[in-house]
Amino acid sequence: MIAGILRESGTEKRVAMLPAEAAGLKKLGMDVIVEHDAGVNAFTSDSDYIKAGIPASPRKDVFERSHLLLSVNILPEQDLKLCREGQILCSVVNPVENRAWLEKARTGKLTVLALDLIPRTTRAQSMDILSSMATVTGYKAVLHAASLLPRFFPMFMSAAGTIKPSKVLILGAGVAGLQAIAIARKLGAVVEVFDVRSAVKEEVKSLGGKFIEVEGAREDAAAGGYAVEQSEEFRKKQQELIQERAAAADVVIATAQIPGKKAPVLLLKETVARMKPGSVIVDLAASTGGNCELTRNGSVEVVNGVTIIGKSDYPSDMPTDASKMFGSNIINLLKIMVEKDGILTINLQDDIVAGTTAVHAGEYVSQRAKQMLNIK
Repeated sequence: MIAGILRESGTEKRVAMLPAEAAGLKKLGMDVIVEHDAGVNAFTSDSDYIKAGIPASPRKDVFERSHLLLSVNILPEQDLKLCREGQILCSVVNPVENRAWLEKARTGKLTVLALDLIPRTTRAQSMDILSSMATVTGYKAVLHAASLLPRFFPMFMSAAGTIKPSKVLILGAGVAGLQAIAIARKLGAVVEVFDVRSAVKEEVKSLGGKFIEVEGAREDAAAGGYAVEQSEEFRKKQQELIQERAAAADVVIATAQIPGKKAPVLLLKETVARMKPGSVIVDLAASTGGNCELTRNGSVEVVNGVTIIGKSDYPSDMPTDASKMFGSNIINLLKIMVEKDGILTINLQDDIVAGTTAVHAGEYVSQRAKQMLNIK
């Protein structure tokens, strides 16, 4: 069985697998080929792949020869015409945003492994691409904010006087938020954190952050560790507290998202108006509407002296290590799917495989995908 690594389109700099991870795929018994210049934006040449025993080929040949196609993002819609019935596509899918694309893949009898649907269970931890990429995102977001802030992050004591540490407010303590706490604290900032899930309180405290608790949060064990929508009464109390803390903050890192839904608006324009000029907001939920009312995805806005960065693609800004992590996650997924003879089997009796398989044999499979798309 042949796996093909594709070059990404648009501004994406990552590649689904670097040479070392691709060589690991060969150890599973699969043959691997890579599209010409697939890794060039991740500072990896065709010759690097060739040294690892991975031949480079034109895109058309990769489509024609491969049984499994690996990419970071979904294929451009026109490339679906190059696919054949039964071919397996493996990438991040975002079923809600790409509903029409997924339907075309289903009617074309393609199998789609949606890496963003991998269940968040202990067994699937090593395959969790969302967590890996969120780690990169949290790290880069704080560094970006620090580079734009007209103040130091740490406290400084010198002959010129004492500089007070910056205050960082983090909205959402998922993987990106926790990484942001760790980096902001390492840089010497004072960190406060909001999250509707009480279970993350101890993690926040262990990293040196102060957990700001809002009473009355609704939690759902069936949500698999994700946040869920809250009542109007809770949102009002939360909004009042956030406005108070944001007004005192130098940096706000907004990470709150609900899978399959628009991101909750936590920072109103009135809140931004109360923030100090020179403050920075980094909105990591920009691609799903943003946590800040004034966020524009993919752009930087300056309102009343406050810089608002709407950016959800930080992993692409650190393509080498992000690609390495991405490829390792794929390898760990394929280890439970590839038989000894190198044949990939879609075993829907396996909870991870069933949860990751968005469509197969003309049918929607993943229960989470069905819920997101309202399919019964």
